[in-house]
Amino acid sequence: MLKMKDQSSEPEVTSKLVDEMIHSILFLGKIKNKPLCPKDIFDGVDDDNNHHLKEKYPNPFKFYSSQLPRRSPFSCMLDMIVHLKQQNDENGIKDELAEIISKLKDETRKHDKELSSTVLCVSHVNNTDSVKYYGVSMSTSGKKSGRIMIAASCLSFYWDEYVAGAVMTFYPDLMKKPYFDGTFNLSRDATCRAYNIKNKSEMKPCKSCSNLFGFQETDPKVWPYGNCAEVESLSKLFKNDDQVKQQSRPQSDTFTPDNIEKVKDETRKKLKEILNMTKFEKWSGEFYDPSVELTCREG
Repeated sequence: MLKMKDQSSEPEVTSKLVDEMIHSILFLGKIKNKPLCPKDIFDGVDDDNNHHLKEKYPNPFKFYSSQLPRRSPFSCMLDMIVHLKQQNDENGIKDELAEIISKLKDETRKHDKELSSTVLCVSHVNNTDSVKYYGVSMSTSGKKSGRIMIAASCLSFYWDEYVAGAVMTFYPDLMKKPYFDGTFNLSRDATCRAYNIKNKSEMKPCKSCSNLFGFQETDPKVWPYGNCAEVESLSKLFKNDDQVKQQSRPQSDTFTPDNIEKVKDETRKKLKEILNMTKFEKWSGEFYDPSVELTCREG
């Protein structure tokens, strides 16, 4: 990420991605069963970068013990690659991701699943000029960290409200809530396809994504709701195309403002319970924002 940052003509954009990724990594290290401190995590970074890391990016080190990340680290990596490539250079983005995954596996050996995603999703409107929007599967290790990150992505507004509502319909277990249904059928005017990052082969959506978004011809596997790459990809599409978003609006009578607030409160309550289980007991209620200056945070 540090090397890619310097390739951009917009350093303010890439610096924020590095900043956000560092915070997410530090947070995930802290909530491990055997917690890792920053020194443990960044001990392998080359001396020049390691020496200046905390000096250049002080906020992640200050707030990883009190604020939650909005997303997993590899999501930041994805945005960096999309930023450096052309938005619609799907093949170039796939090639770059595959190369990075290969390098991570070589470098981390036994821990090759730690922090890296396995699936990429591409969503777009069905016309030749449409912009493509990318998402990756949740890059966490362990059930608790996954549940924390899924709830954080829902509650921090990183995920679009409709997508977050669909996920919270089932969160944190695989059971649908009796009082709320935020699931929807993706508009026929849009396409959403997933690919294995390593070999770039297309993958069928899992049963969970079928339940969330109305996909057909799915794989019978059920993953934790919110874990899949489709969630992030569709969120970006909806945030940038209101017409497709409104065409996909949840249709259940239970999708009401009151029930939306109720499911958010229940998700936040469950999130706090899981955080307490990981000994992360100092959450300020805030989500980390790399665009906010340190003086503003303290004010």
